[in-house]
Amino acid sequence: MAKTPYVKNDQGLYRVRGYVSQDTLVQIAADILLESLAGQENLTKPEDAARFLQLSLAKEKNEHFGVLFLNNKHQVISFERMFTGTIDGAAVYPRVVVQRALEHNAAAVIFSHNHPSGCAEPSEADRSITRRLTDALSLVDVRVLDHFVVSQTHWVSLAERGWI
Repeated sequence: MAKTPYVKNDQGLYRVRGYVSQDTLVQIAADILLESLAGQENLTKPEDAARFLQLSLAKEKNEHFGVLFLNNKHQVISFERMFTGTIDGAAVYPRVVVQRALEHNAAAVIFSHNHPSGCAEPSEADRSITRRLTDALSLVDVRVLDHFVVSQTHWVSLAERGWI
């Protein structure tokens, strides 16, 4: 098992062990943000989730679809990159998302995916898969709180647009 490239002291300060690449540094920042999200009493601000999701996914050269799994108090249980695609799309399977939500015993989820093109504007396909996932998860009483589309410079919340 590999050691993490950073350590946290008792005062909550971090120290990186040795030299790390830019990609590793971004991953460390995403890990720290996820730890911070998981430690919150509940996830109430879209900006908190969006910041983490943008850091985690925006630099990818292909589309990645991820899910934040939350408990009934909207505390973060886990984040998983579930599907990887090409430069302009990723196949997302509702059955697999439902299975993982049940395995996590999640009460709610937040979806996310990146647009490698740099344009975070949701497509009709993005809206369609969100509806399909929402319908599938509603059958097992898992709420969809949001779906974020992220790029390196922007993010869009489908919930803020009134599409969820």
